Amino acid sequence: MLSVLVQDVDGIITRVSAMFTRRSYNLVSLVSAKTATEGINRLTIVVDADEKSIEQITKQLNKIIQVLKVRLLEEESTIARAILMVKVDANNENRPKVVDAANIFRARVVDVAPESVVIEATGTPGKLRALLDVLEPFGVREMIQSGQIALNRGRKVLAPAESSGKK
Repeated sequence: MLSVLVQDVDGIITRVSAMFTRRSYNLVSLVSAKTATEGINRLTIVVDADEKSIEQITKQLNKIIQVLKVRLLEEESTIARAILMVKVDANNENRPKVVDAANIFRARVVDVAPESVVIEATGTPGKLRALLDVLEPFGVREMIQSGQIALNRGRKVLAPAESSGKK
C-alpha cells in the first residue's frame, strides 16, 4: 500500500491512474481525500505488485510534477480501513439474526425497510469479507465497498517537504 501526497489540481487522479495503466500494474484501489493542509490531497493506493515493482511504481510516481511525497506503508506499522455498505434480505422472522450478525462484527444497521436492512461496517478487507460470508445465507441484495484508507501508527506522519515541494 502506498500513501501519496499530491497537489489538489485538476487531472491529478487521471495522471496517477494512467501511470499504472501504461505500465500494466494491477491497481487494486485508489482513494483520494483532503488533508489538513489546504491544496494537498492524500492518495491511498493499493497495488498488487512485488517489492521490485513497488520500487518502480514509487519512482514513476515521483516523476509526476504534482506528486509531493510517496511512502510505502508497511503492514505492521499501518492502520488501514475500508467501508462496506450491504443491503440484506430481512423480514420479521430473520431480522433479529441479521442484526445479531452485524453486531458481532461491530457493524451498524443504518436503514430498515419491511424486506431488507442496510448495514454499514468498517474494517480490514478480511473482516469485511467475513461479514459478507455471514450475511450471504440471508441474501445479499446489493453491496458496495470502498478502497482502503490508511495512516501510520504512532508519531510518524506523511507531510509535504517544507522547501522545494518535492520529496
